[in-house]
Amino acid sequence: MATIKWGIIGCGNVCEVKSGPGFQKAANSELVAVMRRDARLAEDFARRHNVPNWYSDAQSLIADPQVDAVYIATPPGSHLEYTQMAARAGKPVYVEKPMARNYSECLSMLESCQAAGVPLFVAYYRRAMPRFVKIKELIDSGVIGEVRLATLALYQMPPNNPQALPWRVQPEISGGGLFVDVGSHALDLMDYYFGPVIQVKGFAANQGGYYQVEDIVSAAFVHESGVQVSGTWCFTSFKREDRIEIVGSKGKLSFALFEAEPVTLTTAGERQEIRLDYPAHVQQSLIQLIVDELNGQGRSPSTGQSAARTNRVMDEILKIQV
Repeated sequence: MATIKWGIIGCGNVCEVKSGPGFQKAANSELVAVMRRDARLAEDFARRHNVPNWYSDAQSLIADPQVDAVYIATPPGSHLEYTQMAARAGKPVYVEKPMARNYSECLSMLESCQAAGVPLFVAYYRRAMPRFVKIKELIDSGVIGEVRLATLALYQMPPNNPQALPWRVQPEISGGGLFVDVGSHALDLMDYYFGPVIQVKGFAANQGGYYQVEDIVSAAFVHESGVQVSGTWCFTSFKREDRIEIVGSKGKLSFALFEAEPVTLTTAGERQEIRLDYPAHVQQSLIQLIVDELNGQGRSPSTGQSAARTNRVMDEILKIQV
């Protein structure tokens, strides 16, 4: 198989451990160029990670003849622009999650890539992480019977310094609040487990007043498979909580989305803990599947089409502000 040579647009914190090394450690993959608007920081990243080329503008990286495919690791506000630039150059695109600020931008990204004949992948990497793949295998095995419902809960504490707010709660950059940023992971995972959402109802509000966008969301979903899901995301709680429960006719699975806690399998008269650790580089498994697909071997489970569905669901919920 050919070696896929990658360029990264936006080599910030997410690239240090979560994704960047994955491009170097995946089979038939090589990281050959990085870009950051601050040339000094781009060079620093490149030198520390043994990347041969660095740039301070996206177009130069995309035009580099050594770059076969482009990973866009910037905040969502620039995903559409950079995706269209890479597509025009005929280069496959792997973009960070959430895919864009809204569903309309997702559709534009899909259209651009389809017109250019290049694939579009999105970094919902839990679809390929061994921990979450194993949970899907347990669900599909029937060990908890027919799945009836799932409940999602993510609670976090408010910001320490409301005067220095991160881009994640600046909607012109992020598309919304922390629900859009971190809540999207759970929505995509449920899509992976139970198929697309066919009905959604929800409410969003700002209770804490630390910033302008939503800080609490409650929603209910019906998936194509008939599984019903309910979730609450609160970002002004007194403590952190991270919990998902999937309930079936014979048992249930309980696990955390962001923490490496054991997965608990409960059936009639039995409770079992299954330890499924996080890998060192959480995106590496998905990067490997993308590289394999680009080489004509297999398919990535996370695509522009699947990721756009999550943006559509979030848009529907955020329409209702109370």
